[in-house]
Amino acid sequence: MTEGSDQALHLLEQWLERLYAVRGVSNKTVEAYRHDVSGFLGFLGNHLGGPAGKTALAAITVSDMRAWMASERNRGLSARSLARALSAVKSFYRWLGEEFGIEAASVTATRAPKLKQRLPRPVDQAAAKALIERVELQHQTPWIAARDVAVVTLLYGCGLRISEALSLTRADHPLPEVLRIKGKGDKTRIVPVLPVTRAAVADYIKLCPHNPPPDGPLFLGLRGGALNPRQVQKTMEKSRLQLGLPATATPHALRHSFATHLLEAGGDLRSIQELLGHASLSTTQAYTAVNQARLMEVYDKSHPRAKR
Repeated sequence: MTEGSDQALHLLEQWLERLYAVRGVSNKTVEAYRHDVSGFLGFLGNHLGGPAGKTALAAITVSDMRAWMASERNRGLSARSLARALSAVKSFYRWLGEEFGIEAASVTATRAPKLKQRLPRPVDQAAAKALIERVELQHQTPWIAARDVAVVTLLYGCGLRISEALSLTRADHPLPEVLRIKGKGDKTRIVPVLPVTRAAVADYIKLCPHNPPPDGPLFLGLRGGALNPRQVQKTMEKSRLQLGLPATATPHALRHSFATHLLEAGGDLRSIQELLGHASLSTTQAYTAVNQARLMEVYDKSHPRAKR
């Protein structure tokens, strides 16, 4: 490895260490940044025919950036993933500017590819209820059936991600009326817990043959270890197939359903944003588009001209 490439990787590690230690960025985010920016540095070295040290990083042109983005798309990277990678590269360059005075207007001026907004795919209230009931039938062992019901009830009743639900510990039982959930970026939010959700978890605990320590996982697998999220996904997959629901009826769809049904019931966007732990209100606003799309679908079917 050349001196310049050593320098580039050293700069990358310095930046990542600062993100983790000073800004408190999560390990998962740090690894995503490492992957994206190291890929960019590797491309730059090959593209320029030499190591991407400080001098090369400072001299990068608009043409170089376009070549990188074209190369990423050619190898199959989606527009969304490329936008994420560009954001990481821009963040890296902002740090280079702060620490070493390396200014690269060609990087900051590079626009991300246009993204087609992906609307959430919730299930309606009847389908959510049917899914929870069907989940209970997927396993003959009573405590496992109760566990699966408890998990999906928690996802739908509190709008949790699978990772958030499975990060709960035995010390969280019995569930309180409000839960403190640590979500993406280690941000903590307060989520109210419905009585039906608390009851479902209590039923599971009553039947569970394992007794982990207070810091052990709340939801357990067959042999007493932490429940694998893939198991939840497989249970939901079986249930949706039996009910004839689309492939979008996933565990994460229950989180979308939680938000959509709250909005339909008159919940305000800012409150829903806080319940979901979205950093930006614009993310939560996608649910208004879902609501409008459903409204237009109903209107189209019921309009007198549609009955001709």
